[in-house]
Amino acid sequence: MNVLFLTQVLPYPLDAGPKVRAYYVLRHLAQGHRVTLASFVRPSDSPTALAHLREVCAEVITSPMPRARWRDALAVGRSALRGEPVLIARDWAPAMAGRLREVAAAQRFDVIHADQVWMAPYALAAHAAAPAAPRLVLDQHNAVYLIPQRLTHAARGLRRLFWRREAALMARYETRTCLAFDQVVTVSDPDQQALLALYPQPPRPAFPPPIPICIDAQAAPSAAPAADSPGLLFLGGMHWPPNAEGVRWFVREALPAVQAQVPGAVFYAIGRQPPADVTAQAGVVAPGYVDDPTAYWAKSQVFVVPLLAGGGMRVKILDAWARGVPVVSTTIGAEGLAYRDGVNLLIGDTPAALAEAVARVLSDPALAARLAEAGRRTALTHYDWRVIYSAWDAVYQPAAEVGAA
Repeated sequence: MNVLFLTQVLPYPLDAGPKVRAYYVLRHLAQGHRVTLASFVRPSDSPTALAHLREVCAEVITSPMPRARWRDALAVGRSALRGEPVLIARDWAPAMAGRLREVAAAQRFDVIHADQVWMAPYALAAHAAAPAAPRLVLDQHNAVYLIPQRLTHAARGLRRLFWRREAALMARYETRTCLAFDQVVTVSDPDQQALLALYPQPPRPAFPPPIPICIDAQAAPSAAPAADSPGLLFLGGMHWPPNAEGVRWFVREALPAVQAQVPGAVFYAIGRQPPADVTAQAGVVAPGYVDDPTAYWAKSQVFVVPLLAGGGMRVKILDAWARGVPVVSTTIGAEGLAYRDGVNLLIGDTPAALAEAVARVLSDPALAARLAEAGRRTALTHYDWRVIYSAWDAVYQPAAEVGAA
């Protein structure tokens, strides 16, 4: 088939969860179909990344992602006028929509695949311009409305009002948008159930069984942290509010208790835009974005996921499992994963419980080894793209049948 695949972020290098998802789906689809990738690009995207994706895809089309504070203000205004979520209004770029209309009108595509809900408007624009009505697939990843909904719990004042309004608008937007697609794929059963809850009665979107985010677990290197390094690692951009909120909460409420039980423990918070109150905390190393975090994996004996909000799956846990690094997480942080508390990770939902779990891993080598071994087995069995992503063939099969007819 001829596939037009749309992404909001260039899916390489693999330094963020959405990139990992899109990249390995592309790798699988490109084995049997002709794939045209259309993606937004940012100044930080390198020619090397584009060259690599051109080796995977038949064609790569790019358009700059326009971002500026004045555009954010316009998005707020557009949201107020049209009742559209700010997160959707902010990423609307007429230049990209126009380019995709031209491409869709000039080629006969069998499928238009939108990666995440941010790209749904562009998929619909391309579909409207296509002469042969290609099928529409939305890789929804997660129920996005849950993210601002959960952020309201810790927010106060105007921020709380903003997140509450954004959650309501996003729920309404997702309800309408999912119905416009032939197939809507989620990464976990909780996310699919949260989306189904938006449809108390028919019509409902076509939801195939969830397909989890996968990695190349077989190729993951062993982290092998130094035994004398009481290091805690978090990986994730802190420009994303759920990450920033979770790291702040952990540093403020749980880290002092960890350091009291394990003297010398250091928390490595790696990701874009670490908050100032995090970088100022004693025992915290927060260098910002790091191209290659291998050195920090080597310093860390436990991977911490202290999230209080979010949706979908945490690819960072898959990476830790595949590398053989023990994981301690909140329930929300591990949501959607095939985990068993005490078997392949430890759960702590209060500061005291989280601190106790981290201290146990740091102080008990036998426990750490058991968690690491079980985590790696889980990654290899449930989250390796070569094992799991044949599930995408069933999502695409109706389009193949239409083409054959």
